[in-house]
Amino acid sequence: MKDTDGRERPMWRTRWDAPAGWPGDVPHPPVLLVFNKLGERNPNITIPRLQELTRHLWKGEWQREGYHLYDGKIPIVAVGLRNLREHGPTGPVFFRFGRDRPQPLLEAIGNPRREVADAREAEEWRVRQEEHRAQLRKAAQEQAAKKAVEAAREAAQREVRRPACAGCGSRFTDERWEAAEETDWGRLIDTHPTLCESCKHEAVAARQEQPEPLPAWAQQKRFLRFTRRPRCTECRAAFTDERWQAVERTGWDPLPQERHPTLCQTCTQEYDDSINNAWPVRRTHEPPQEQPEPKPVPKPKTGGWFSRLRS
Repeated sequence: MKDTDGRERPMWRTRWDAPAGWPGDVPHPPVLLVFNKLGERNPNITIPRLQELTRHLWKGEWQREGYHLYDGKIPIVAVGLRNLREHGPTGPVFFRFGRDRPQPLLEAIGNPRREVADAREAEEWRVRQEEHRAQLRKAAQEQAAKKAVEAAREAAQREVRRPACAGCGSRFTDERWEAAEETDWGRLIDTHPTLCESCKHEAVAARQEQPEPLPAWAQQKRFLRFTRRPRCTECRAAFTDERWQAVERTGWDPLPQERHPTLCQTCTQEYDDSINNAWPVRRTHEPPQEQPEPKPVPKPKTGGWFSRLRS
């Protein structure tokens, strides 16, 4: 029949409340029969007869787990008034049809064997879960140990391949090893790939302190103005061998002395052009001649002390 909310329900559920029960095992509300021996009727004869007549209403379905399912069945419980008065409503005086002994009321209308079976199944499931988690932990530990052994073996092999400094014999650090090793085509090899960082700095410093060897023409002279390759005081460019040899024509050398021995060839040309443009020489006793096209003044490399003459 329809309930007050408009849904179809069994009639008894519209009158009484009952717990939901287990899925697939929803019994009807229990029926309590209280017998009081009066007159000639004997409850010990009436109860077995009534049990046989109502077997199809209360008999449950046996399960191999050791309990019955009472889905759609009516729990019928019988009790004598004398036993009820003697032991009270909590005593083991309630006899449920289909069972072989009296029980307390809550056990009689319930399914204690189902509860025990469910608790046993839950415990077995918990044990299986614990065993599964233990197996997972063991497998994870074995995998971690295997990875640790593999990592240790790779680290040992890497340490065997790690180069040693040719100067002091110490092993390269990871950063120095990576810097001294060529990894691709576009990367240049380190200047001292066989030395550690400290020995490399010492080698570079020693190389910078060592003077550049003199060319062959300078080794034939006893007195030199510049014992090392000079640099231009204007643009700081290193002199070429020809310019170096030109500014060294001093002393007993019969060739004329260079006018600007501290300037490179380019800065010397720029200086002379600036002087000629600032103070041109006029000659009136010579006939006028066709003047050649002036050469463009090259742009100085850096602003020097004679750049003010151009302005």
